[in-house]
Amino acid sequence: MQLIFEKSVPGKRGYRNPSPDIDVHIQVPEKYQRKQECGLPEVSELDVVRHFTLLSQQNFSVDTQFYPLGSCTMKYNPKFNEHIAQMPAFAGLHPLLPQLKQGEKLAQGALEVLYEMEQLLCEITGMDNFTMQPLAGAHGELTGVMMMAAYHKARGNKKKYIIIPDSAHGTNPATAAIAGYGIISVASDKNGVMNLEELKKKLNDEVAGLMITCPDTHGIFHSQIDEIARLVHSVDGIMYYDGANLNAVLGRFRPGDVGFDVMHINLHKTFSTPHGGGGPGAGPVGVNKKLVPYLPVSRVIKKEDGSYALNYDYPESIGYIASFYGNFAIILRAYAYTLLLGKEGLKETTDHAVLSANYIRERLKDRFELAFDRFCMHEAVFSAARQAKRGVHALDIAKFLIDEGIHPPTIYFPLTVKESIMIEPTESESKQTLDHFIDVMLKIDDLSKTQPEIVAGRPQSTPVSRPDEVKAARDVSTNYFLTQKDIRTSGYQDIRNELVS
Repeated sequence: MQLIFEKSVPGKRGYRNPSPDIDVHIQVPEKYQRKQECGLPEVSELDVVRHFTLLSQQNFSVDTQFYPLGSCTMKYNPKFNEHIAQMPAFAGLHPLLPQLKQGEKLAQGALEVLYEMEQLLCEITGMDNFTMQPLAGAHGELTGVMMMAAYHKARGNKKKYIIIPDSAHGTNPATAAIAGYGIISVASDKNGVMNLEELKKKLNDEVAGLMITCPDTHGIFHSQIDEIARLVHSVDGIMYYDGANLNAVLGRFRPGDVGFDVMHINLHKTFSTPHGGGGPGAGPVGVNKKLVPYLPVSRVIKKEDGSYALNYDYPESIGYIASFYGNFAIILRAYAYTLLLGKEGLKETTDHAVLSANYIRERLKDRFELAFDRFCMHEAVFSAARQAKRGVHALDIAKFLIDEGIHPPTIYFPLTVKESIMIEPTESESKQTLDHFIDVMLKIDDLSKTQPEIVAGRPQSTPVSRPDEVKAARDVSTNYFLTQKDIRTSGYQDIRNELVS
């Protein structure tokens, strides 16, 4: 596919500025006019339409290809959710409307969605209250840890550390550090879960809490979670549940029932909302009664007459953590998804996700090493160590899958597994899709035995095949980041050749 600059022909145009003789009112004032050429390509409207249409077809998307992407559940998003989010009565609301006189009356529908979604999440998770404000999972983590800190400050506790298992979600250590805590790591045992005996040794009165993902990044549910909660609470620590993998236990396990005090939910992972490119996102945070006073403001309340309002009267609140009321359009999609499925539908979601992951685990375990040979939850973690000895690494497998029309799964994470391949199929995929993926993985294993160079030479169907990723990471130079000036003053084909090479 040509770059749009390569399609440029002097004199071609798809848009003409109005002539001053026709309408002087829409002429750009001279002080705002460019004083030099901006180097844009000269193309017709048809050229532009074709270019961007073809460009969109270069993308992988969950609407077009299988996404076995562990760590982040790239779920299919029902179009019903999008229809609801685009309803003019919701999409046309201005976020400042509730602040205006009589404005709350005009925003009752939106306020009801926020309130009802909080109630639904409380029922699903066993928590007592929720805030919908956090704008992403990591933002939710920080909100939760800030409330943890507020709790300890109010009680006069001198806490310095947060314990984090090595199988926890990857953002947990950064979140704890940003909140001012030191991190104590606890290794996994031979079964792939946090070593309980090591936890006992590291617990003391300076521990503020434990951040744990359950099931963890090995795809394994910690069966001793209630004992862990008892131990952490014995030093007045806070149990934090990272909801990144909630999709594995939806409707089957409520964190609040086993002693968790605070948790966040990634709506883009569990409740089928768009995700990618850094957003949009939403990371609602739920708490039990002892942390309720510290929830962010504002909070949506339901008044005695059945109407909804915003309340700011929470003197112990940690304050604002986001503008307005959260990413409303994402919350609205999750609300529609939850009502669409209902209680039994959410349970079925989890059942299918777990079944899909274990089907893949059983079909591939004789050819790819299992990190932990036991029943998994939503994801199966393999190691390509066996194939690596033949010259085919996890990265090569990921690149080969691209040529087969499959988005690569997460590789080299979790860090506790050498040559790791984390496969998370989600509940949306059919058995036929899973079988195709399995067949391709078996084909890769066969090739690693006979023709490993074929696997290592992929992909071949993409505009850029195998760039030197190590050099790109280590040599951050103008060879890799070309400025607009470079494009204006250099030959387009020369630049394209350099980027491809």
